[in-house]
Amino acid sequence: VSVGMLFNPMILIEQPLAVLGTLAIIIFGKSLAAFFLVRMFGHSPRTALTIAARLAQIGEFAFILAGLGMALDLLPQAGQNLVLAGAILSIMLNPILFALLEKYLDKTETLDDQTLEEAIEDEKQIPVDICNHALLVGFGRVGSLLGEKLMAQGIPLVVIENSRTRVDELRARGIRAVLGNAANEEIMNLAHLDCARWLLLTIPNGYEAGEIVASAREKCPDIEIIARAHYDDEVDYITERGANQVVMGEREIANTMLALLDKPPVEAPVMG
Repeated sequence: VSVGMLFNPMILIEQPLAVLGTLAIIIFGKSLAAFFLVRMFGHSPRTALTIAARLAQIGEFAFILAGLGMALDLLPQAGQNLVLAGAILSIMLNPILFALLEKYLDKTETLDDQTLEEAIEDEKQIPVDICNHALLVGFGRVGSLLGEKLMAQGIPLVVIENSRTRVDELRARGIRAVLGNAANEEIMNLAHLDCARWLLLTIPNGYEAGEIVASAREKCPDIEIIARAHYDDEVDYITERGANQVVMGEREIANTMLALLDKPPVEAPVMG
């Protein structure tokens, strides 16, 4: 009730753009920051989206800060009005955001289930005749280069890729490929993780790779795991979860350039 008494509804008419800007900062600014922080700590996209939606509003603490700002002459009356307008509107919109998020997550889960069923059906058409192979997760820029090198050396290869187009292209070339997300245990089973010799992760998300590494290490304690990372904290994260080696692209580029100058490397390869 007290918030409603403080709120000046005329600001919606007098400064609609400022109100929309404030609302956008509250909903999108806070949500994006929360999403990336949660993902950075290795949690799933679903968890990150849920937390981001929960934080897409402001409440009592914002009113306290606004009141303190006015008391110290740091915030004008118009600023407090914008804070109150943003708070009230964000609280009103939050249930709608949650409803939309639930629909999106339900749809995503349905698509994931369909993809898994499709992958299982596809695997029924492929004879189970491969073992002691390299299991390559991701066939993008890095994965495709690595995969081509492995095949050129005659190393048996199974690829896990979430792009239907790439999977179709690989299968057209006679390369065994499984459609789906390697974080899914069933997908890993279809790729015969249990008898693979190497697990090679070339996906760009280091924290997602870390979760895949942990799951694979638990299931296959003796498999050799090599993963890709972009940052030092990703290297540490993936190594802690059981990777034998982690390659940071930027460091390897620097080492290669230094090698051309006959200089010592930046840092030795990370060994598990």
